[in-house]
Amino acid sequence: MIPWETIEAEYARLFPSHTGMPAKPLRMALGSLLIQKQYHYPDEELVEQIRENPYYQYFIGLPGYEDKIPFVPSLLVEFRKRLSEDVLNEINEMIIEYNSLQDIPFLPQ
Repeated sequence: MIPWETIEAEYARLFPSHTGMPAKPLRMALGSLLIQKQYHYPDEELVEQIRENPYYQYFIGLPGYEDKIPFVPSLLVEFRKRLSEDVLNEINEMIIEYNSLQDIPFLPQ
């Protein structure tokens, strides 16, 4: 399980929207990179896979299925720049901590 709200609150500052097009949400950026890492998609193929797959769209935070690409493939370069190895390691630690807390069995009072 991924604590999207916690991660978003901590790292949304990496995706500011001061001018021009609105920034994409952190969940979209991180979720896309996780899918790409898992399935070894090149940038163009990843965007097409997300367009075709409602499960991927849900994972990256889209509210419902859309038969259009969520972003242009070149935007993945920006996602990778902003989500550096250090940031990804911190996020990974947050996910591990969150899931270790979920594994604690309920103790009756």
